[in-house]
Amino acid sequence: MNPIMSKSFKQSTKVMGAVVISTALLAGCGAQPQAAPTAANASEPQLKTVKVSKIEKQRIGDPQEQVADVISSIQIDLVTKVGGDVMEVLKKRGDMVEKGDVIFRMDPTDVKMKKDKAQIDIASSQQQLDKAKQELANSKQEMKNGIKKLEDSIKETEKNYNKMRNDYDMGLVTKFQLEQMETQLNNLKLDLENNRNKQKTLESTNSLAPLEQALQSSNLSIREADRTLENMEVKATVSGVLTDMPIEVGMSLNAGFQAGKVQQLNPIKIRAELTEETANLVRGKQELTFYVPGTLDKTKAKVSYLADVMSANSKSYTLELEYPNAESKLKPGMKAQVLVTEEADQMVVTVPTTAIVREGGETFAFVLVGDSAEKRKVALGRLNETIQEVLSGLKEGEQLIISGQNQLKDKEKVQLAK
Repeated sequence: MNPIMSKSFKQSTKVMGAVVISTALLAGCGAQPQAAPTAANASEPQLKTVKVSKIEKQRIGDPQEQVADVISSIQIDLVTKVGGDVMEVLKKRGDMVEKGDVIFRMDPTDVKMKKDKAQIDIASSQQQLDKAKQELANSKQEMKNGIKKLEDSIKETEKNYNKMRNDYDMGLVTKFQLEQMETQLNNLKLDLENNRNKQKTLESTNSLAPLEQALQSSNLSIREADRTLENMEVKATVSGVLTDMPIEVGMSLNAGFQAGKVQQLNPIKIRAELTEETANLVRGKQELTFYVPGTLDKTKAKVSYLADVMSANSKSYTLELEYPNAESKLKPGMKAQVLVTEEADQMVVTVPTTAIVREGGETFAFVLVGDSAEKRKVALGRLNETIQEVLSGLKEGEQLIISGQNQLKDKEKVQLAK
């Protein structure tokens, strides 16, 4: 290249570089400076963003059922009160009986003979008693008459004695004669006193007691025989079905022998054994629905008993329902299904399981109150997939926080997600 042209090119390049630098400086001087963040903006807390859902009642599942046993309301043992030989059997096992029906009879021959003997004893005792009463009356009358004679004799003797004393003073009778008269008077007085004592004893002592007791004993034997004859007929004491009766004609039975059972079927009972959780669902209810598949449609029965204390043996709470069974559709041994919850019981306050916060074995949920998150302790019930029943702690209609709740504190200010 020509040295003169090379020098001119280098000078032009320097000039162009200077122009570019000058332009950049001018552009930098003309731009607006950016404001640096202030200390106040840097210290403001950022509110946590949450989502909420209105708490509502939902169906938690189907009504809960419990298997139960159909049992008789009363089971009465047929027990023989007297011994004897079975003479006639009128009812057999499985028969329906009414209260007062004769189940079987025992031979009353021996008892009737004892009764006849007692009646003879009564007649004999009565005759002896009547005779003794007459004799006693005669003795009393004789005693009374004797005392009257002695009293009259004493009066007469006293007159004679007084006259003799006067005669003795006058020398008409001897001292010996006077003493004889005095002795005679004293003997009469002694006889009177003895007779009066005998009369008192006769009046105060019941000499007829042995005969009266014999008559009472014979009358008691008659009553015992009548009672025994009544008990020779074994009767049903309640209405129901006759079970467990191995009685045949000709059998000899002792007193106290258990001859069978009568199970009362109207009303009838339905018994179930409940867990503590199930018992709590039933407690306080006056009636429950039950059904026996293929026998009885769903119907109500009265709650007659629910145990307050768990059985030590079965580790359960006994539930008993009472149901009128006039048509005997239900019989002991059947199985029934008891609805411990109804359809209405299935509509409960629920929350999503993801909204529940667990801390140290306890469960909580957060509710939006104004612009704050309020922490609530909740008691949980039944679980159905993604929702769970809330027994306490939350109310229908409240705003439940369903996102971000695991990072929240009680009473913390929050903002709703847009």
